[in-house]
Amino acid sequence: MPARVVVPAENLRNVAIVAHVDHGKTTLVDQMLYQSGLYRTEQLDKLAGGQHGLILDSNDLERERGITILSKNCAVTYLGADGQQYRINLIDTPGHADFGGEVERVLNMASGTLLLVDAYEGPMPQTRFVLQKSLERGLKPIVVVNKIDRPDARADEVVNEVFDLLVDLGAPDEVLDFVTVYASGRSGWASLELDGPREDLKPLFETILQRVPPPDDGSAVREPLQLAVTTLDYSDYVGRIAIGRVHSGVIRRKQQVAVIDHLGEVARRQVSQLLAFEGLERIEVDEVAAGDLCAVVGLEPIEIGDTIADAEHPHRLPPTKVDEPTLHMTFRVNDGPYSGRDGKFLTSRQISERLDRELRSNVALRVSPGATQEQFHVSGRGLMHLGILIENMRREGYELCVGKPMVIQREIDGVKCEPIETLVVDCPDEAQSAVMALLGDRRAEMIKMSRRSGSSGFVHLEFKIPARSLMGLRSRMLNATGGQAIMHHTLLGYEPVRGEAPSRPLGVLVANETGQATAYALDALYDRGVFFIRPGDQVYEGQIVGEHCRAGDLVVNVVRAKKLTNIRAAGKDDNSQVRPVRDMSLEGCLEYIEDDELVEVTPGAIRLRKTMLIEADRRRAGRQAAAAATS
Repeated sequence: MPARVVVPAENLRNVAIVAHVDHGKTTLVDQMLYQSGLYRTEQLDKLAGGQHGLILDSNDLERERGITILSKNCAVTYLGADGQQYRINLIDTPGHADFGGEVERVLNMASGTLLLVDAYEGPMPQTRFVLQKSLERGLKPIVVVNKIDRPDARADEVVNEVFDLLVDLGAPDEVLDFVTVYASGRSGWASLELDGPREDLKPLFETILQRVPPPDDGSAVREPLQLAVTTLDYSDYVGRIAIGRVHSGVIRRKQQVAVIDHLGEVARRQVSQLLAFEGLERIEVDEVAAGDLCAVVGLEPIEIGDTIADAEHPHRLPPTKVDEPTLHMTFRVNDGPYSGRDGKFLTSRQISERLDRELRSNVALRVSPGATQEQFHVSGRGLMHLGILIENMRREGYELCVGKPMVIQREIDGVKCEPIETLVVDCPDEAQSAVMALLGDRRAEMIKMSRRSGSSGFVHLEFKIPARSLMGLRSRMLNATGGQAIMHHTLLGYEPVRGEAPSRPLGVLVANETGQATAYALDALYDRGVFFIRPGDQVYEGQIVGEHCRAGDLVVNVVRAKKLTNIRAAGKDDNSQVRPVRDMSLEGCLEYIEDDELVEVTPGAIRLRKTMLIEADRRRAGRQAAAAATS
């Protein structure tokens, strides 16, 4: 474990690294750790699980998907050009729009930001979001044009696009005079000139020291203690660990402090352990002064947004404002025939406790009771935000059923409004007409079309589109463009409801018996559609086993076996033909279902099913709905 390096307050720098997804934030942080000198190469390779560039993405889902889901922080000790020791606290943030809540809450710990922009893609939807949030907090960005060694890089155009974006966001003049660093996070070098020397990351470190102000000018240390909790960690040995930045005063081990919750209620507790960051480690220290980041043990119960204050002068810091959710769905107990075969946690009480635990750290999530005691309304930022929660629950041994995602509408000035998103699509020239036709049917409005230099036959399209029209769009977009489209979106605002969006054009194939699917039965249904199951899979009545080739649902028997007789056939039987199975991810299943369908999620399987499993019940409900509509 590296030793703690003590530096004066004026030598501290707190920097948040923000960017759009896949623009290289975590890779750059990994390289900064490599070049800081705190660790040997083999130590970092071990921390990365033997894979270079995956040090901070320690979560299994993060490594599988190649994205950052949870914000993380580490500390780098750097010997400046002036010979002084500096400590740079680095905060790595998610780049996907669905995890914007992580960005919003950790920006309070930073005094400046590194805005990473891809040297070819330029500013993307999430770039606008994170830049706007950092400007609202008065943070000045250092623009890092990353992946500058790409053969299609267009650095000068990207810098101009960043300037235009800052003007569009109403940035003050001092922010518009930003410094630009050209870098390659994967190769581990940075330069202040486009054609400058490409050796290491020292130019980036020096720019941080010069452009990011120290978090304290010396006066905050003499004020009463104030620390805002922005992140929670958990240990089986010590319980909850509160992480945040000391805004004023000094926090000490064994100190009596006041914990002020979101209701303003004050509770007196004692700090049992105080941890500071050094590299990737947390080191126990006696005190942490204003401006630095720390982790505090022993204040349980404590939540994100609480303030740790001086016991004699308990003053609360203003709470972090987090944007409201835009999507909700229903979580319910799994009542299918195969319930309990895979999972350990099945009851509504266990699901409720798990959602309560998630609320403690996931500030963008909302949970409310459903129509029955076995249902919960769960709201989040987007489909991936909720999909990651469901996937984590599945891997932890939970079984549940999830309903169709629905957008959350608001009433603004007496007008019903819906969330509108900015959608960016990069597609081949020959697929442009198909993309525009597809989006035109979904109430999208094109706001920009351009062709980037070096794009080799690709066109750049930007749209305003209702959030509900994004459901099921990705798979249809990939089909329309031959898998070559690149699509990103982020929330733009709320506008009046634009009318009905198209629903799923095709029906589904629904099993009418419980048992094991056979190749003989699937062969007989070869021309009826595409299947989601394979021969040998266990199915039950009411399970969706495929997509019908026409509109409307079709009830089929996929467990029928060939009758055996004692008469030999005159020749060999034809080999059974089964269509290739369509494998769908969890998010793909959530996008696919309709109002009367559910996604059954268990540790061993993800199934699609009808809410009412028995065909007679579905017919009766359909007749009642039709009668109610005509009356």
